[in-house]
Amino acid sequence: MNSEPSQKPEKQNIFLPIILSLVLISGIWLGYFLSIKIGSSNGKNQSQQNATSEKINSLLDFIDYQYVDTINKSQLVEKTVTAMLQSLDPHSSYIPASEFDVSNETLEGNFDGIGVEFNIIRDTIRVINPIEGGPSEKVGIRAGDKLIKVGAENLTGNKITNKKVFETLRGKSGTTVNVTILRNGVKNSMPFKITRAAIPLYSLDAAYMTSGDIGYIKINKFAATTYNEYLKAFNDLNKQGMKKLILDLRGNPGGYLNAAVDISDEFLTNGLQIVYTQGKANPKKTYRATQRGSFEKNNLVILIDEGSASASEIVAGAIQDNDRGLIIGRRSFGKGLVQDQMQLPDGSAIRLTVARYYTPTGRCIQKPYSDDKTEYYNEEFDRYQHGELLNADSIKLDKSKQYKTPEGKIVYGGGGIMPDVFVPIDTTKSNPFLNQVFYAGLINTFAFEYADKNRRELKKYTNSKTFIIQFKITTAIFDEFYEYCKKQSMELGIINKQQSNIALEPYLKALIGKNAFDKDAYFPIINKNDKCIIKAIEELSK
Repeated sequence: MNSEPSQKPEKQNIFLPIILSLVLISGIWLGYFLSIKIGSSNGKNQSQQNATSEKINSLLDFIDYQYVDTINKSQLVEKTVTAMLQSLDPHSSYIPASEFDVSNETLEGNFDGIGVEFNIIRDTIRVINPIEGGPSEKVGIRAGDKLIKVGAENLTGNKITNKKVFETLRGKSGTTVNVTILRNGVKNSMPFKITRAAIPLYSLDAAYMTSGDIGYIKINKFAATTYNEYLKAFNDLNKQGMKKLILDLRGNPGGYLNAAVDISDEFLTNGLQIVYTQGKANPKKTYRATQRGSFEKNNLVILIDEGSASASEIVAGAIQDNDRGLIIGRRSFGKGLVQDQMQLPDGSAIRLTVARYYTPTGRCIQKPYSDDKTEYYNEEFDRYQHGELLNADSIKLDKSKQYKTPEGKIVYGGGGIMPDVFVPIDTTKSNPFLNQVFYAGLINTFAFEYADKNRRELKKYTNSKTFIIQFKITTAIFDEFYEYCKKQSMELGIINKQQSNIALEPYLKALIGKNAFDKDAYFPIINKNDKCIIKAIEELSK
């Protein structure tokens, strides 16, 4: 499934003091915000507003009438609104009506469709897994099936794209779609009639016991369903004897502020501050922990990296500033701006930055930005070039923005959350052959086809735990993979097979396991040699 862009709106009811001015121009609605409190506009302000409106109207009419070529005024308005918002800050944005539903569904936690995870392999749609309990699983769709038709329309060939599949298979709940599939071992094609339904999109990637009494939970975003997903995973691990927890927020781009507050509340005692927000038109609003926390005294580690942003930084900041747990990893992204979303009459929407958030010590962790948005988003790559991802001494800290936690620890604002324990990026995983086959997508496709071909044999392991312990990547599997690469016209050249096998082994095993047993077999394997997790276990075991 495609993921959302890195920054998400934090929901707040803060648009009461904002007037939306909708100007009708030749049948086109142009929406823009005027930051004027209701009832406080005087004559001078009103005159300025009218002048601004007329300026925009006159400019659009002049372009429409005089421009050398025929223009699409609707598209011009879209570009105008987009440019207007982009000029404000890196996170205010415009969402066209055609993209509104897709842009919101991952945070709302569901979409309407047939419920399959798929991949396009050699111009054919292959079912990776039907969603458990979803419409496709209920009618008998299986992992490995080839989806070749929807209705009378062929869905094979080099023109098939993810977008085309989404547009064809998704639809309103309760509507039906006829699909035709091919299945290994079955001679003829098979027709299925599937009734679309709401399909869950999970924000929790993994939850399992690592070693002893240490549990591990990985959250990929903060959506409307995240808190309930966390509680279910926590209760399951609690039954397995969890006393300590690793919460992995690496690569988590954020999401809803309330979801971050709810998760933080689970770890902090009643009354402790989690975060506060404040903006020009939005008075200071403080969020505090309540009495409901279920893991307030146990040892806790939060993992972060340069991909952890927004709501992830709220959780990490709340834990760090209250001296509640240990933050391990690398400096986070540095997004301290809060967006709210408002839908416009034509179905489009804007996400406007309306406030900043501050951690309990009072620091804003928003990194600097200018009019050059490319420079802003390339800052993560600059960190790598300057050696920050490899050495903590290379990190540039704004010494003018020092804050102290209750226990006297120095923390910094102005550019992300600096971890308590730095773990450099793992360069041992960088193997030329591994990089080559990853970029070509060959590990993924080989793992899928191997699992599909050997599905009956793999199911003899009965569950993911048995698979993780007993399944081995043999020399025969390695040789089969190298032969597979050659068949895909890949030039292998001279490679050190011993070194390549060591680098390949965890990825091949994890991806074969994922195709056979879903993500339950993936993360425990791929995380086994993860240096951040190893360090977290080490710290929690002291």
